[in-house]
Amino acid sequence: MRASRIAVVLWLALIAVLLFVEIAEITHVFTLPVQNALSDPLAFVSALVFTTLVALVGAIFIGVWVSHRLLSPTGFTPFEEEMLQMRADLREIRHELARQQGKPNGLPPAGDEAEPSERKESP
Repeated sequence: MRASRIAVVLWLALIAVLLFVEIAEITHVFTLPVQNALSDPLAFVSALVFTTLVALVGAIFIGVWVSHRLLSPTGFTPFEEEMLQMRADLREIRHELARQQGKPNGLPPAGDEAEPSERKESP
């Protein structure tokens, strides 16, 4: 899933505007009336509620995106596909080796079919 060019341009524009405001604040080109907002309880509560709502909406969108990415079926990665192919090749080699050794039906003995993690090591 790729971001569209419009979305990228809008994000870059937003970042540019925020950087401009920050640099203007640092260089005192203009100053935001923070002290007036802190002294007015209604403005302070309104700013706090607005910030909380924006943060909640953002968290919900991020949560929906993450859950969508986790729950969407994407198939196997190239590495997993290669490992499955190697496992199939190994089974074919074992089958061919057992057939050449004269095992019945070309099947390996029951103990050879167990996975390496399931095999018991003898002392």
